[in-house]
Amino acid sequence: MKHPPRPSMGHRDYQNCEPSDQTSFLLGCQRPQKGGKHKVIIVGLDNAGKTTILYQFLMNEVVHTSPTIGSNVEEIVVKNTHFLMWDIGGQESLRSSWNTYYSNTEFIILVVDSTDRERLAISKEELYRMLAHEDLRKAAVLIFANKQDMKDCMSAAEISKYLTLSSIKDHPWHIQSCCALTGE
Repeated sequence: MKHPPRPSMGHRDYQNCEPSDQTSFLLGCQRPQKGGKHKVIIVGLDNAGKTTILYQFLMNEVVHTSPTIGSNVEEIVVKNTHFLMWDIGGQESLRSSWNTYYSNTEFIILVVDSTDRERLAISKEELYRMLAHEDLRKAAVLIFANKQDMKDCMSAAEISKYLTLSSIKDHPWHIQSCCALTGE
């Protein structure tokens, strides 16, 4: 079995923080797990804002990023609940290796660039490929409709309709409008 590479792992303890809308969904869907850590994969096409969203979760600040080659992993703790957040590169050449990260994943965060109408079909294809994977059969899905601050962006409702999210019956899911740069 092929395993994902082990990057250095950061840790931020946010036990005293109130959960955000984003973490509330994760907290609401959590299932008891040995060791108390919940694995989250953050996926999406290149330039969707995955790494920026990861660090908004962690530090509530924007960091300058470059394209992720491989993955970043960070641990966050919210209300005594530990989440291992795996940010996986979204370039076309890396997407075929996403499945090496699926084992023991409880949550999928799919980041969609709300301005990238031309590649929304690819995001949809990747979403349904993941949902069909045996290792993700119990995973909850959080979709971030990112870049809502941009002119001519699609709304979360438009993206939900295009991705046919209402047809997803076997996975809890939620779509959230956001702007990763501002944390909104």
